Amino acid sequence: MKHAVKTDLFASKAPLEWAVIANGQLSTAQIPINAQGQVVDGGIEAQARQTMDNFKHTIEAAELTMDDVTQVLIYVTDRDLLPAFNRVYADYFTAPYPNRAAMVVAGLAREEMLCEIVAYAAVPSL
Repeated sequence: MKHAVKTDLFASKAPLEWAVIANGQLSTAQIPINAQGQVVDGGIEAQARQTMDNFKHTIEAAELTMDDVTQVLIYVTDRDLLPAFNRVYADYFTAPYPNRAAMVVAGLAREEMLCEIVAYAAVPSL
């Protein structure tokens, strides 16, 4: 059985949850939007920071820590954006790091978005 994680993130009108827990795993996807649902300005560093802040908020809302994160999939719209995303990403994790993959894509759901992440975390059994 799955259940949604309650967060304080923008309540999307799309049929989605910001995170779901099922079978001992949290699944989430995060984008660079603020509390008003707007994609943040300021280029890749600002968007990466907002995406990672949203992600950390979601992890903490699930009563987990960043140490519980097992895998992160990073999507950027240009290979040249990866170094800046990596600098921001490094502020959120310590070793041992989650498994990770990075993909360069032609575009994301909102044209102005430069990055998005999909991530998974282990949920300890009660």
